[in-house]
This record gives sequence, C-alpha cells and structure tokens, in this order.
Amino acid sequence: MTETEFTLDKVDLHILRLMQENARISNADLARELGMAPSGVLERVKKLEQKGVILQYTAHINPNALQQKLLAFIFMKAADGPGCNDTAKMLAGIPEVQEVHHIAGEDCYLVKVRTYDSSTLMSLMRGKFSKIPNLLSTRTTIVLETVKEQQQLVIPEE
Repeated sequence: MTETEFTLDKVDLHILRLMQENARISNADLARELGMAPSGVLERVKKLEQKGVILQYTAHINPNALQQKLLAFIFMKAADGPGCNDTAKMLAGIPEVQEVHHIAGEDCYLVKVRTYDSSTLMSLMRGKFSKIPNLLSTRTTIVLETVKEQQQLVIPEE
C-alpha cells in the first residue's frame, strides 16, 4: 500500500463516519443524515471509491462461529532485504494470514494469523511457512484473550 495524499472535506468525513458505523447504510439514509440529495451523495461515495479512500465493503465475522479460536502474532526474519516484497507476497497469499506488516527493528515482518487450535498453527508453520525460501526465523506469540480488536479508524470531526 503506497501513501497517497487525500483531500477530504467535512461532507466526505461525515460520509466516512456514517459508513464506517454501518457499511450497509442505504444511499437514501445517507442523504437524509447529510441533508443532501441522494444523487449528490451517490456521486460523493463513488468518488471516494475511485480515489481509493473507500477500499472495500466487508462483513465482520465472529471467528468463534467458524471455530477459528486461536489468534497468533508471528515475528519473522527474512533474508530478502528492504524493498524486496517476495516474502511478503508469499505470506499474504496464505489464507490463514490476516495481516502482513513490514516492521522496523530486529525482525522484518509481523504477521497476524488465525487458526482452529495449536495443532493447526503448527501445521501452518510446518506446511506453509517452512516452504517460503527467504524465511530465516519466527517468534510466535499466542493471544490468550482479546480485549479490543477493531478495524475502524478515528475520523476527525468537522
């Protein structure tokens, strides 16, 4: 993901705030909340999508409903240097991997994974991570309890 400069006015910010609270909000309800015509709101939302401000619409699913009860963060060292994304792309291609972050410090990546249990985590590490050629080492931290987990961003007030 590259850094891009976005120019957002207070109407854009209000739209983002409402949509982040409820991505399924109808265009008519958005228009009513904003005091605008539905066609104007629709145009604004389309522009936010085209500019890459709104990236996607998703459903937030409870991982326990799918028996994915083990959450782990794995610090990884890789042989490929900064700017080389081969390892990152391979990690991102693994379905159990939810996030891949290049990080500063001793390790190269911080990876968030979700699996069913410790044995499926071990299978993931032995079966998929071990096949990534530039991966030198891993340090795994297993989450015991999640107090807060969210994707929502702080959107400035008008």
